[in-house]
Amino acid sequence: MAKTFMDERFLLETETANNLYKAAKEEPIFDYHCHLIPAQIAENKQFKDLAEIWLGGDHYKWRQMRTRGYDENYISGGADNYEKFLAWARTVENLIGNPLYHWTHLELQRYFDIYEPLTEKSAPGIWEKANAMLKTPQLSVKGIFEKFKIYAVGTTDDPIDTLEYHKAIMEGKAPIGKIDTKVIPSFRPDKALNINIAGFADYINALSKASGITIKTSDDVIAALENRLDFFISLGCRASDHALENAPFALSSNSQIDNTFNNAMAGKPVSGEEAQCYKTKVLVELAKLYAKRGIVMQLHLSSIRNLNPRIFSRMGADVGIDAVHDLEQSANLSAFLGKVEGEAALPKTILYSLNPKDYYPMGTIMGAFQGTGIEGKIQLGSAWWFCDHRDGMDEQMRVLANLGTLPLFVGMLTDSRSFLSYPRHEYFRRILCNLLGKWVENGEYPNDTQKLEKIVKDISFLNAKKYFE
Repeated sequence: MAKTFMDERFLLETETANNLYKAAKEEPIFDYHCHLIPAQIAENKQFKDLAEIWLGGDHYKWRQMRTRGYDENYISGGADNYEKFLAWARTVENLIGNPLYHWTHLELQRYFDIYEPLTEKSAPGIWEKANAMLKTPQLSVKGIFEKFKIYAVGTTDDPIDTLEYHKAIMEGKAPIGKIDTKVIPSFRPDKALNINIAGFADYINALSKASGITIKTSDDVIAALENRLDFFISLGCRASDHALENAPFALSSNSQIDNTFNNAMAGKPVSGEEAQCYKTKVLVELAKLYAKRGIVMQLHLSSIRNLNPRIFSRMGADVGIDAVHDLEQSANLSAFLGKVEGEAALPKTILYSLNPKDYYPMGTIMGAFQGTGIEGKIQLGSAWWFCDHRDGMDEQMRVLANLGTLPLFVGMLTDSRSFLSYPRHEYFRRILCNLLGKWVENGEYPNDTQKLEKIVKDISFLNAKKYFE
């Protein structure tokens, strides 16, 4: 007999899993890496309708709507919001097996108390009910944070950002008023490293202005980034973030690197090898700064971006035209970590890969750099982006259990631009509890309720709180 659609035992296949989830479900959420817009938090934004909060900027959904053949006008363009919503409804009812199907219905259930599947037929009623609820204080940004017990969010911010909204929130001077959720900036200096990408010189000039440091050499770049990092830390920053195809590792003299830097600033071409040397120097020095200041270094690897030139030229980055990369990671990553560790300066580090082929290399590499009195210092990051579905999360945790210490895992993050994304933490917790429950009921681990509940609570929230704070 078929199970009830996404009921209270959704994804929980055993009694042990069900009991463990009861222990995990009430834990707060530390969403330590996301792309929420700080201005929307500060302003306590109230979204006008389901299309705005669901489809505005969510490139996961945009990809699937394009797959269905919808014109861009109904995806990211100027079509009426109800027509966009109907396009999404027609899309989602065909996403059997896709995590977006589960996420969509968890969001309908948890935010709007709607348990009816979203289809073209049910769409009008769902639109009316959800839109009415979006007008209530309970579904403003502040209401959402309170409803889902959001302990902290780590936004993703450029070094030249003024962080004015973070400051206003911290001081209680933003329209949102006093909130219990910590809104923490994360330091993402990608544009200062991407020396071979268009716009580098303009960015360095902007960094110089923001830091007050005249930048003429690669050492000046590092000094300017240090200045901005300290500003970020003054407003609560606990982590950096780096989006890289692979970890850079190529060594060269300072004079050669500065020659490359000067060429880039003059608009001259920079070779791949020259770029690697520059990136290696800057990232190694940044790692030292992170270690000295207790900042977590996050390395997001194996993405290949902006593949569709027609869409990119019209819409820019982060619009659903990226993919999984298949670069080799082990040699560069291990050499980079070894270089930093050799100078006794390796910070807490989380290694993410968009390609699951990298889990085993990363899981073994990180084991070579643990220790120094910090539990789980080097982490295999949560299944990310194209991997944060049921199979991907299950695989990442199995690899971590096989090669490392699963109970020290810092758990899930949304990596999302949407305030409707918090049920993804529930999704993750259900998958975690189901994995442990199967091991217990198969006799692979003792049915020690106290120990098991501690494991799921730690992974759900407490490990991240300890690791970042």
